[in-house]
Amino acid sequence: MRRMLEITTLAMAASSFLLLMTIKSGAQRGRAQAVECSSGLRPVHTFSIVARDPVTGELGVAVQSHWFSVGSIVPWAESGVGAIATQSFADPSYGKLGLDLMRAGKSAPEALRALLAGDDGRDVRQVAMIDAQGRVDAWTGAKNIQSAGHHVGRNYSAQANLMSNDQVWPAMARAFERTRGDLAERMLAALDAAQAAGGDIRGRQSAALIVVAGKPSGKPWQDRIFDLRVDDSPEPLRELRRLVNLQRAYNHMNAGDAAVERHDNEAALREYGAAERLVPDNAEMVFWHAVALVNMHRVEESLPLFRRAFTMDRNWAVLVPRIVKTGLLPDNPQVIDRILSVANQR
Repeated sequence: MRRMLEITTLAMAASSFLLLMTIKSGAQRGRAQAVECSSGLRPVHTFSIVARDPVTGELGVAVQSHWFSVGSIVPWAESGVGAIATQSFADPSYGKLGLDLMRAGKSAPEALRALLAGDDGRDVRQVAMIDAQGRVDAWTGAKNIQSAGHHVGRNYSAQANLMSNDQVWPAMARAFERTRGDLAERMLAALDAAQAAGGDIRGRQSAALIVVAGKPSGKPWQDRIFDLRVDDSPEPLRELRRLVNLQRAYNHMNAGDAAVERHDNEAALREYGAAERLVPDNAEMVFWHAVALVNMHRVEESLPLFRRAFTMDRNWAVLVPRIVKTGLLPDNPQVIDRILSVANQR
């Protein structure tokens, strides 16, 4: 027991030391970046939302800006930890350090206050953070270019700067609160509302959306439900919505594959069907749905799907015999011939 107490005490001391060093490092970083700002660092002015779904625990960030590749700078999220948007004269280290502090047990407001305290450039920052418990806070520095501000609500914060007017972030808040659907859909509604209210005074160029699972699986690559970027587009929100819809379809495909592994054929077919309904012109999904049916010994049901895929692109018919050797289709010449027989049908 004494040994465990000593280990715990040492761990707590180490954690406190690391936090102190983080804040000191932030102070040094802030001073250096304040110099950068004064020497002409271009701002990443934008509007964004950080949010949590209280039912699923999912965490997310969504953003649009008239700046190239905003998704590589502003949004940060980690399953079971939190989500962060860092913008205006953006300091991306707020993303990494903020997540580090929340992972170490600090609330989102505590993490934000600690980083701001060590940043001499805080007056030109705009940052929002939310943690896995839904605790949320935001900061809009006094030297943000107007119109600039934020609205902190229950399980979300909406923030914007260099906007055409001061109605942008209130419009985001209303849209998020009133919209039904999953977290991605509600955040998209907030972005659409911001644009409809006037948006970035410079126009629009890029957008991004991240949603992570409420509970970490230990496999971070599986915890990212959405991780999408539109780096350069005249209609970034429209393109982002298209990508979200496509990602939903592939999420259904992945769930179908997982059901096949569990030998739950009916669940697999439901998932594949849901994917096809979202993107009916996607030959990839139609083809693999058909392959799954063959492996369920439902060859006749697969043939109309194969025909659709072959009609969209005959290269799918070329692929059929090639995947036999990998075990993705049965090594049965009669079955393969039956599949390929529909390639010339209309």
